[in-house]
Amino acid sequence: MKDLTQHIAVLYLDFHIPEAQSLKDKRQVLKSIKDKVRREFNVSVAELDGQDKWQVGTLAFAMIGNDGRYIDSCLQNIVSLVERNDGIQICEQRLEIL
Repeated sequence: MKDLTQHIAVLYLDFHIPEAQSLKDKRQVLKSIKDKVRREFNVSVAELDGQDKWQVGTLAFAMIGNDGRYIDSCLQNIVSLVERNDGIQICEQRLEIL
């Protein structure tokens, strides 16, 4: 019988964009981050909360695979990538392993 071990992980990042003066400003910052993350890590990403607020919200990144260490490493690299972006500050991060 095949080993069908799977790991599903969701990383939640609550963020603040202090320079955003409008939803358009916020969307520009988020689009840049989401595009970079998708391109470099091939993960699903969505804004889950705060869509109608100028400076705050929550991004979620999801991965599934058979190597839990690889998934954890990728998600930590995503945190690092977001932290390097000057336009956004991470207020809180949560990781759920399903």
